[in-house]
Amino acid sequence: MFGKRKKRVNAQGKSGEDLAVKYLETHGYRVLDRNYTTDVGEVDIFVTDEKTLIAVEVKSRLSLEYGTPAEAVGHQKIKKISQVTSQYIKQFRLFDVPVRFDVVEVYLNDKTVNHIINAFDCYLNY
Repeated sequence: MFGKRKKRVNAQGKSGEDLAVKYLETHGYRVLDRNYTTDVGEVDIFVTDEKTLIAVEVKSRLSLEYGTPAEAVGHQKIKKISQVTSQYIKQFRLFDVPVRFDVVEVYLNDKTVNHIINAFDCYLNY
């Protein structure tokens, strides 16, 4: 029912996404897709809590030298995530499912995770 599309991810990004997936699964989320890519962009992870479709952006960092990971999710990235999520909803006909947008910050040095629930709002267009 849910499609998978693979995209090449750098080692740091893959490690961060793997930690994020492990965290999400241990907190009761079910992974639907990873690295779902369209011609518009990509969403790192789609998960569900069995009620809500959740688009998750994963940001990994080795240090805070350039700010927190979540600070790297700017307006353009939010726009792309919103557009890709709209395409995902259309593809899998999830029109009646509530949608949420989360950011998972992964700190690679100590392998800690900070899950920001409902990190941003957007307007879906489908």
